[in-house]
Amino acid sequence: MDKGNVKKLYGVDLPVFVFFAVVVLVSAYLEIIPNQLIGAVACMFTIGILLGELGERIPIWNTYCGGGAILVFLVCGLMSHFSVLPECVVKNATGWMNEYSFLNLFISFLIVGSLLGLERKLLIKSSALYLPAIIAGVVGSIVFGALGGILFGKDPVQVVMAYVLPIMGGGAGAGAIPMAQVYADVTGEDPAGYLSFALAILAVGNIVSVAFAAILQTVGILVPKLSGNGELVRDAAKKVETEKKETINVTMDDLGAGIFLTGGFFILAQLFAKKILPSVAGVSIPNFAYLIIFAALANVFNLIPEHLKAGAQKCQQFCANKLVWIQMVGVGIVMINFSEMLEVLSVANLVIVILIVLGAVLGSAIFGWVVGFFPIESAITAGLCMANMGGAGDLAVLGAAKRMNLISYAQISSRIGGAMILLLSSIVFSIFA
Repeated sequence: MDKGNVKKLYGVDLPVFVFFAVVVLVSAYLEIIPNQLIGAVACMFTIGILLGELGERIPIWNTYCGGGAILVFLVCGLMSHFSVLPECVVKNATGWMNEYSFLNLFISFLIVGSLLGLERKLLIKSSALYLPAIIAGVVGSIVFGALGGILFGKDPVQVVMAYVLPIMGGGAGAGAIPMAQVYADVTGEDPAGYLSFALAILAVGNIVSVAFAAILQTVGILVPKLSGNGELVRDAAKKVETEKKETINVTMDDLGAGIFLTGGFFILAQLFAKKILPSVAGVSIPNFAYLIIFAALANVFNLIPEHLKAGAQKCQQFCANKLVWIQMVGVGIVMINFSEMLEVLSVANLVIVILIVLGAVLGSAIFGWVVGFFPIESAITAGLCMANMGGAGDLAVLGAAKRMNLISYAQISSRIGGAMILLLSSIVFSIFA
């Protein structure tokens, strides 16, 4: 047999993949897969590859609806909601996302590799203008959210407090949950009432953000001048051409060094977040915010040798290209609660949420275009990655938009932008609650 003609899934020869996929699925329904990292690898990869490859081959869906990443995300979420998955699969997915914290490792690889791989001048230019792009998106979400409230006879101020702030707050753990406590501290009311609605409306906002990401990917295909195909700054292509960096042949040693480098940066960030400088002016600084800062500074001041940068970037490329479907399995099973979403799903609430996300998209896109960003990339990162559920939401949005290399900017939105919203919420609650 001509090996070149053998069909492959995920780089695995089809007969080999089918054999082991059958073994894993049968074992899953027999409930004999151990709740260990190796068991999670078997379950997550099998499901992710099957659904991801299917999503990339369905006509129209693969071009206009987000392809494999979104099919994995939605199908796994629905299977979890209707309790059709074997218990051992759910336990392993939960372990993968929580106990093993593979999501932290995944995001760390993406952040460190993408930031160290950026051209230094380009990094400086984009960073200086990115936070204002986030603010522009927040302003857009407030304006459109208030208009939605007026449309359905709701108090615009209440819409801002109950809808806009939770959606734009950087997720649940670093956004809605501490926001509910801020609300309780200011009003003296039980935070549970605010939190239950906030989490449900945030879940709806996350789904809407993912849908908008797929739409923006399609717009980028139809109107190429609006899209940088993963580049945020419009003159990035010219800058890359003029730099002409020497091509580095990445060795196994460089890959190992890239893994070590990522771990080192993460622990350095953790040290500052937990012990050295956990907060500034009363605002907590999360470890991923420090991770972004330290990796960016290391690149700006050229503190890391080029071959180590190349190793870290190769790790980032592997995660972005080969592990997205796998992570989407965990996001769909563990992070999305369709029950909570359905509880608040009314025509009025849905339209208001859509308008809030649309406002974030338009605000960040228009500002981005004015300052030299591609509007599609600016809308995805500074807009949609503010309106989702934090780190897991970032992955879903970037997966739908097929722009996983923008994870560093997405994390700035989720972490630093989320901290800004938390500060804003304390001011708004103090005045209007």
